[in-house]
Amino acid sequence: MNATGLRVCSFESRKQDAMQALIERNQGIPTLVHSMDEIPLEDNAQVKAFCERLFRGEIDVIVFLTGVGATALLQAAEAYYLREQVLDALRKTIVTVRGPKPTVVLRNWEVPIHYSAPEPNTWHEIISIWDEKEFSVTGKHIVVQEYGKPVQEFYDELRNRGAQVTPVTVYRWALPEDTSGLRNAVHATIRGEFDILMFTSAQQVSHVLQIAEEEQVRDKWIAAAARAMIASVGPACSEALNQEGLPIDFESSPPKMGPLVKGALEAAPEILARKK
Repeated sequence: MNATGLRVCSFESRKQDAMQALIERNQGIPTLVHSMDEIPLEDNAQVKAFCERLFRGEIDVIVFLTGVGATALLQAAEAYYLREQVLDALRKTIVTVRGPKPTVVLRNWEVPIHYSAPEPNTWHEIISIWDEKEFSVTGKHIVVQEYGKPVQEFYDELRNRGAQVTPVTVYRWALPEDTSGLRNAVHATIRGEFDILMFTSAQQVSHVLQIAEEEQVRDKWIAAAARAMIASVGPACSEALNQEGLPIDFESSPPKMGPLVKGALEAAPEILARKK
């Protein structure tokens, strides 16, 4: 078996064109499934309360988990306050970022970054970099910019260390209005029509399983998915797959789309041969 002509189902929603081009460039046959919509939270009282505490100097640390979320947070804040007023307050706060995307956003704002989590850029690396730099969160008020769903384990760890934690949600992930693509992909997986199932976020896993549950084929889908090759973009996504008992055959390092597609398609022939 070689990589040419392998059938790849990707649940990437935000960058579908780029994902399709990557799969085709690596000689795969792509099926792109729109699995989630990003819904901004309008009239966000949570953001207004965050700004008020920020201006009063009541926030010690802000953790930015995503670039999109950081941008959305500032845009939401601008509904209530002047942009420069918010940025000035951020510059007086200890800022931690989870990876390269929020780093770019904060640098464009000229907001200093005090701690940056190394790859694979999960919440575990945030804790590790704080420990490495001997930064204690005990007694500190930490705000975490969420990225669509709570990171409960992170919050629990912070509270166990004596921190006060306030998540700020500026957008959430929702199922697409038209779920026919997801439903078709679930049944196509069960029929064995894909060689590789490719996940680029934890939320995609949740949505696929939600649809499989609605279609009353959850167990059948999990069994069929295990017979295919399951490729994960990185640790956060892999954690979600593991929690559902799904075997991860390939995890990208670094956790980016390009290495994911290239590495998965290169590894696929050997992995699929073992599964036969």
